[in-house]
Amino acid sequence: MAAPPLLTLQDVALTFGGTPLIERAELTIAPGERTCLVGRNGSGKSTLMRIAAGLVEPDHAVRFVQPGTTIRYLAQEPDFSGFETTLAFAEAGLAPGDDAYRARYLLESLGLSGTEDPRRLSGGEARRTALAQALAPEPDILLLDEPTNHLDLPAIEWLESELKRTRSALVLISHDRRFLSALSRATVWLDRGVTRRIEQGFSSFEAWRDAFFEEEERDKHKLDRKIADEEHWLRYGVTARRKRNVRRLSDLQTLRKQSREHRRPVGQAVLTASEGEASGTLIAEARHVSKSYGERRIVHDLSLRVLRGDRLGIVGPNGAGKTTLINLLTGAVAPDSGEMRLGTGLNMVHLDQARAVLEPTATVTEVLTGGRGDSVTVGGRSRHVIGYLKDFLFAPEQARTPVSVLSGGERNRLLIARALAQPSNLLVLDEPTNDLDLETLDLLQEMLGEYAGTLILVSHDRDFLDRVAGNVLVSEGEGRWVEYAGGYTDMLGQRGRGVEARTDGREKTARERSEPREKAPRVEAAPARTKLGFKEQHELKTLPGRMAELEAGIAKLREVLSDSGLYGRDPARFQKATAMLGAAEAELAAAEERWLTLEMQRESQGG
Repeated sequence: MAAPPLLTLQDVALTFGGTPLIERAELTIAPGERTCLVGRNGSGKSTLMRIAAGLVEPDHAVRFVQPGTTIRYLAQEPDFSGFETTLAFAEAGLAPGDDAYRARYLLESLGLSGTEDPRRLSGGEARRTALAQALAPEPDILLLDEPTNHLDLPAIEWLESELKRTRSALVLISHDRRFLSALSRATVWLDRGVTRRIEQGFSSFEAWRDAFFEEEERDKHKLDRKIADEEHWLRYGVTARRKRNVRRLSDLQTLRKQSREHRRPVGQAVLTASEGEASGTLIAEARHVSKSYGERRIVHDLSLRVLRGDRLGIVGPNGAGKTTLINLLTGAVAPDSGEMRLGTGLNMVHLDQARAVLEPTATVTEVLTGGRGDSVTVGGRSRHVIGYLKDFLFAPEQARTPVSVLSGGERNRLLIARALAQPSNLLVLDEPTNDLDLETLDLLQEMLGEYAGTLILVSHDRDFLDRVAGNVLVSEGEGRWVEYAGGYTDMLGQRGRGVEARTDGREKTARERSEPREKAPRVEAAPARTKLGFKEQHELKTLPGRMAELEAGIAKLREVLSDSGLYGRDPARFQKATAMLGAAEAELAAAEERWLTLEMQRESQGG
């Protein structure tokens, strides 16, 4: 016989500002159950979680908790006021009889000493501290709202393994697909104020949701057809049968009311990047580049080429230097040694995870237009800002809303909207998935897949890296970075392990401390560049024309090979065209590289 539920919510209803947020929600949590709570940003997931925790009073609900049941809730923004250290905050979650050592164990496992000042924690450190407090008492029910936000890969994988071992019942809200799929065994979907439940984990949810929407659309189509039939009868048959058919007329009004009140799914975001002029073949090249801050190595002896169209994912623990690496690759900071070259014609848009660029008092419209009118140019076409905002799931009335009142997900969508409106051929995205709902995340992945430019991506989302990245650059510690082909899962197969947490120099082994420090490679001073000779000047002048000829020839050869029946009719011609195409493409790449070298040499001489 199944054990009775620990917590039950029935008929939950809550209205904000006259608009129903939750209308008919239910949630049941049995002992040891693993449930994920999914839904769009703004659908009320966090609110329903807080109602379950007893922190929010709904307009109406039947809430029952088994006597003696312990519940811990992980808030997205924990309150550290009144606590001197992170250990004091973590121990505040313990009850008499709980293991006092567990709070310290959890903090140390999450990379904290317990002596940190809560007022000076980074976003990741704050999330780790709050996790330690929630997990420490091993409660009967754990309610975790976005537990992986601001965590690096080692911390996410540690948390995943810790939650698999816990005896607590889990209710999870997260945008991390891999995390939800690994932990959930049931799914509760909050959509348009109503909950629906399937007794399967998140990995089965999306197919089930899509089938539900298709069936709903069929039902709506049937309703519309029935209304059309009834209106035809109303126009041509009601006069002769007025008394007998008053009830039928009343039924028609009921059908119309149902149609008006039918709440369709919230519109999907439409993400399209404004693409600029094509860049050169080479985007960035590092040759034996090193960068340190004090005694700490960030990058050591890195050699790497980023070419046009590459999708480079950068992964590593917090503090590994991912942001510094991006700054090196984009020319924002200079290396201590080695050579860093950037390609020509770069038009970069950088999406910063810190969101520092958003002025809190600015309105949503001002962020997109720069305070100039009500139009935004996207892809060379002028659009009214409200229409553009609808593409990103903003309501028209939010156009004049200050940034300060937006949720984390809304701020991230606004940043993405502004970034994608700017013409670019190089997108640099630093943790773009934070606070995005799963549907918007899907559309962002599709947009990046269709983006014709080059992408450099920093992310701790394993599923997102698998779907987007073509190569992954991984921190191996001590400033060493190694490139692997494929996404995150491909990297695991080649590397044989995941990303390890960063350790301080104080934690080195005795063997490492006894070894002499490796000297930084001495970089010979580059000889002074001489002016371009006559031959080189002529080459620089004629190369663009040669590249245009090659591109035209390549286009013609591709047109010939696009004939699907060519091989059957004339195999020799097919083979010849294929060989010519390969040779032309190789010659074009060499010409572009040579032109780039000469052009950079010319620019370094001041013209």
